[in-house]
Amino acid sequence: MSRQHQRHHQTQQQQQLQQQQQQQQQQLTVQQQQQQQLLMAEHAAAAEAAELFDLLCVATTMRQILALHRTMCEAVGLRPSPLNDYYPKLKAKVRSWKAAALWKKFDARAAHRVYGKGTACAGTRVLVIGAGPCGLRTAIEAQLLGAKVVVLEKRDRISRNNVLHLWPFVITDLRNLGAKKFYGKFCAGSIDHISIRQLQCMLLKVALLLGVEIHEGVSFEHALEPGGDAVGWRAAVTPADHPVSHYEFDVLIGADGKRNMLDFRRKEFRGKLAIAITANFVNKKTEAEAKVEEISGVAFIFNQAFFKELYGKTGIDLENIVYYKDETHYFVMTAKKHSLIDKGVIIEDMADPAELLAGPNVDTQKLHDYAREAAEFSTQYQMPNLEFAVNHYGKPDVAMFDFTSMFAAEMSCRVIVRKGCRLLQCLVGDSLLEPFWPTGSGCARGFLSSMDAAYAIKLWSNPQNSTLGVLAQRESIYRLLNQTTPDTLQRDISAYTVDPATRYPNLNRESVNSWQVKHLIDTDDPSVLEQTFMDTQHAGPHVETPGRRKRRSGDSMPQGASLLRWIAAQLHSHQFVPELKEPSDVLRNGRVLCGLISRYRPDLIEFAVTKDMSPLECNELAFAVLERELGVKRIMSAKQSLELTDIESRIWLNYLDQICELFRGEIPHIKHPKMDFSDLRQKHRINHTHAPPDFSKLLQMKPKAKSPMQDAVDVPTTVQRRSVLEEERAKRQRRHEQLLNSGGAGTGTAGAAGGGSGVGGATAGGGNLHHVGQNDTPRRSKKRRQTSDKTANIVQLILRTALCHELSTAISAFESSINEVSSISVQVVSSPPLHLYVTPHPPPTPY
Repeated sequence: MSRQHQRHHQTQQQQQLQQQQQQQQQQLTVQQQQQQQLLMAEHAAAAEAAELFDLLCVATTMRQILALHRTMCEAVGLRPSPLNDYYPKLKAKVRSWKAAALWKKFDARAAHRVYGKGTACAGTRVLVIGAGPCGLRTAIEAQLLGAKVVVLEKRDRISRNNVLHLWPFVITDLRNLGAKKFYGKFCAGSIDHISIRQLQCMLLKVALLLGVEIHEGVSFEHALEPGGDAVGWRAAVTPADHPVSHYEFDVLIGADGKRNMLDFRRKEFRGKLAIAITANFVNKKTEAEAKVEEISGVAFIFNQAFFKELYGKTGIDLENIVYYKDETHYFVMTAKKHSLIDKGVIIEDMADPAELLAGPNVDTQKLHDYAREAAEFSTQYQMPNLEFAVNHYGKPDVAMFDFTSMFAAEMSCRVIVRKGCRLLQCLVGDSLLEPFWPTGSGCARGFLSSMDAAYAIKLWSNPQNSTLGVLAQRESIYRLLNQTTPDTLQRDISAYTVDPATRYPNLNRESVNSWQVKHLIDTDDPSVLEQTFMDTQHAGPHVETPGRRKRRSGDSMPQGASLLRWIAAQLHSHQFVPELKEPSDVLRNGRVLCGLISRYRPDLIEFAVTKDMSPLECNELAFAVLERELGVKRIMSAKQSLELTDIESRIWLNYLDQICELFRGEIPHIKHPKMDFSDLRQKHRINHTHAPPDFSKLLQMKPKAKSPMQDAVDVPTTVQRRSVLEEERAKRQRRHEQLLNSGGAGTGTAGAAGGGSGVGGATAGGGNLHHVGQNDTPRRSKKRRQTSDKTANIVQLILRTALCHELSTAISAFESSINEVSSISVQVVSSPPLHLYVTPHPPPTPY
């Protein structure tokens, strides 16, 4: 019995061991399946992101660019954020060859020491008004410095057709940012101009790929001082309920052109009346249009005959004219007033330039005729049937204005301090300094002002620098801007950075003293006006927890009540908000934390999922996400959060405060409508898909009709013919020499045999040679053809043998690699004719 019992016991142990092994095997199989599914999902997301990246590079409208970028971020699980939190993750997710070439450009730029590895402005928040070229260029530099950057754009499309002249440093700067990756024709050859629309598209893509957050269709109204639930400065916008109104910032950049919503005082420079006309015509890209030469700039004093002929034949009197060929045919000219009046463009002469060029005093149709006639004459009528391009209003893109009145801001920046919160306001681009059209300086000086503003942001982010010191240095640099030309800047244009010393020679950072800029500070703290220290050598700010903002200690409201009010304001649309009477209800309700996370990060928690979950399950989910994804360490279990009996109120209130500070001042998630990219995908495939190579005639030896040496083997004609011709030439030379030698010997013999009649003998011998040569000509031609055919056959055989050997080696490698990674079997028989056998493998056994 004991033996039977032992056997039974051993059998049970073996069965249990087998069951355990089976369970472990099943668990391992499940884990492998899960890992495989995750890996497949990652590969699918990476493939989708790579495709969206390729489409983003070729997109040409603002809506397409923004929609593609948002879809790509969703595919890889990212959202716009500071450089070090966004760019490395995007680079790791998108790994196509085209993306890798662009990442190399970005890496080289971001590695410059001036950016401090993306930490020079860590913790600084920037709001840029306007997504024009200068606004986007400022946003890019601030992003590279490590700041959180948000851009507001009033329009929802890019529609400006005018063409900008580019100084050499601007071309180099844009190339270093990867402009050629987005627009292959950028400044090819000697071209030194680009349309505003194309430039905006390129800079928009660069800013988005670096992590800048851009919101279209939002208009800035004014800045809101800190107060209530707001810890920092915010913006009043239109529409008023747009989520960007929650964004809190430290730096405000005005890049909205002449609108100047920041109300900086400006001074006017007025010269002699000069009326400019700009016109954009549709570029149909025909052969006739391609032959028309550009006019980089013709002034009256340098080509008087041209302008006199223009006036004599058309009655159009100009001082200068420029023609650039880009996406449109762009003309800009300076017209004389008497000519405009004589042609009926200006209805009535007036002394005030504003009244002279006002809408009611201008005949629009005659203005169109004037611009078209000037364009046709200056291009020698090589572009018939010119059609005007349309502007963003849907009207012909023709404009007339007085450019002798230029405005410049009296100061480039100012500071407002309220309740301990500092706000730096800076102007860039046309908001700061209007360009003088004939010099083509608008884009170049605009980019210089963008870099200067970015350097001011870097100084501002460093607590070692005083407010007065930052303002004084910024104003010292601003005084140089109006004096800049391509010749007065530093010679090494490839070394330009935000540091003004790399761009301005003989820079004096202290030309403006601290006491001269005190009027630029509006503060409720007088101590700010007494601090003048500066540390220009410091690379970055001393920020322990960048991006975190603490509640002001001066608030009279208790911490719990303040938290409850802020949470209720964020979740006001939810039905459970009226039930929140006390701060503890935030935890006991269960769905509050999930709703708060879903408002800002719906990619982490979808609020609809919590509909059927209990408060215990909701809190457990929220605590896990906060700890795993957002770095807020858990202090209690989900069960304890519902009771709150064993935990001090101070502890769980501080926990709620950490959660609120995590989202306070951020922009809630905006749900954008999905966009259909099928048309863009189809267009991209048509433009970038090449037909597969055809090897069907690779080894065929059928000669072409033009030459017996032509073969289907892809060998250049010159290579085929050169060896044969040289050999034939050498043979003909040898035969000719032999004939000459034999002819000389025959003549001498005949003369000797003739005795006294030597002359007659020589003549007879010459006649015999002549007859022999005539009879031998067909024979030699036939032999030459036979030799040529033999040589051709030998060359063909050599080429065929070498090609078959190389092809066999390549196909063998192809066969082995395909059999390893693919679900088909490939067998190649390389002896002519070439055969390729493809056999599918049996489907793999599922896990």
